[in-house]
Amino acid sequence: MNPLLFLSWQQVAVTGILYLASIIVYRLFFHPLAKFPGPKLAAATRWYDCYYDVFLPGQYTWKIAELHKRYGPIVRISPHELHVNDPEFFKDLYCYDGRWNKYSWSYDAFGAPFSTICCADHDLHKERRAPLERYMSKANVERNRDIIQGLTFKLCDRIDEFHKDARTVNLGSALSAFVRDVATEWLLGKSFNNLDKEDFNSQMTAVFQGGGHVWRMTKHFRWFGPLMKSIPPSIIKKIGDKGAIDLFSFLDDMLVVTKETLSLFSTPTFDKKADDERSIIQAIVQSKLPPNEKNLTRVFDDVSTVTGAAFETTAAAIRLILFYVYSNPTLFDKLRTELASVASQGPNESVFELASLEQLPYLTAVITEGLRLSSGVATRQARIAPDRELVYDKWRIPMGTPVGMTTLLMHMNEKLYPDPERFVPERWMDPEMRRKADRTFAPFSRGTRNCLGMHLAFAEMYMVTAALVHRFEFGFDGASPAQVLAYSDEFIIGTKDRSGLKAYVTRRN
Repeated sequence: MNPLLFLSWQQVAVTGILYLASIIVYRLFFHPLAKFPGPKLAAATRWYDCYYDVFLPGQYTWKIAELHKRYGPIVRISPHELHVNDPEFFKDLYCYDGRWNKYSWSYDAFGAPFSTICCADHDLHKERRAPLERYMSKANVERNRDIIQGLTFKLCDRIDEFHKDARTVNLGSALSAFVRDVATEWLLGKSFNNLDKEDFNSQMTAVFQGGGHVWRMTKHFRWFGPLMKSIPPSIIKKIGDKGAIDLFSFLDDMLVVTKETLSLFSTPTFDKKADDERSIIQAIVQSKLPPNEKNLTRVFDDVSTVTGAAFETTAAAIRLILFYVYSNPTLFDKLRTELASVASQGPNESVFELASLEQLPYLTAVITEGLRLSSGVATRQARIAPDRELVYDKWRIPMGTPVGMTTLLMHMNEKLYPDPERFVPERWMDPEMRRKADRTFAPFSRGTRNCLGMHLAFAEMYMVTAALVHRFEFGFDGASPAQVLAYSDEFIIGTKDRSGLKAYVTRRN
């Protein structure tokens, strides 16, 4: 007979209370992190994190900034995790030396356990990353620049339609559509033609901008993500809004593309040329990874996460850049004059070569300042040293402890960037300033886990910014910094106003 059957509910309740109390006492006084400063409630329970992450959606990044002002540069932000807000430590935490694991508690919440991006283990990540890194290299971006240039022309043609019809264009949605089309065509060899949609498929833009909600919920309620994934598509189509339906349809389409591509590569007659990779799927299949790393489930996790990571991160940066360029006539005129120096006349429109744009000092300064204010990720990126202690100042951090820094907070450090909330490209024209920022400017992170899509993102930003500034003038309709500046942690940057940048268009003669 089970003795638990003879316990009263009062005894069960007391036992439960004593158990929870013992956990709290251990975490506050005996845990290896008990000596580190921070709020006692954060040390005792993850509900502190959950409150700012879920119930005050995505606000823990900004709460952490407040905690550093109160407790100093190193803070215990949860029972198991530390956060550092000191630019001098960045080079030690995000480097190439040693083994660095990701914090699985955060990345498991994406529901893509076999992806490279979410892989926690250092060695496995290194193996999976190799073929993706080769495919997304600067050299390969340069070889495929025609894809970006062609879609840039298509974006301009679509915006021109709004000029001819004297209509306002939602520039925010148009830029998101452009980035999604570039990502899917370049990474998968297939375009989903977002730029062809009358409203630029704005529902999909809204879905990807607010997608961090599921991730935040799943971090704290581990059943939430699997529950969402378990809902049959047929039910989603009946009860979901248009954005949810479009998202599931998009994921289904990507799954079909992945299946078809894997099937094609398995045929004996397929000509497998290692120097002619046309998608990341091909890059994975033709790599030296073992067969179990090339099955549908594994590859699709990479497809969904890599393409998803390439969407709103880049679009958000371009939106911010264009908002500030077109809000400042002096800046706009200076940039347009510089662009005229490298524009070559094509059959119907001026053409810019990517290599020439990359040499323009003021355009580069504008893009760099845009990335400072709109770095790809708004959340902390914890790293774990699995085999050694870390040392920060007088603190010895126990082996295996998740330690994070937040690029957004570092980029807003007024000692590094005076008047940090202002958009000032001129700060990057100073060679001494650029030299000082070399170790701490990290919109794509640093080290072994830096962003795979960095070179693609730079190419998109250079080419689109140049084409639009050279060709159009925009007058924003009720736009404000709330539509472009970081306000919430959606893993990527979330803005307070997600209505897009609505603008009147004037075509340059």
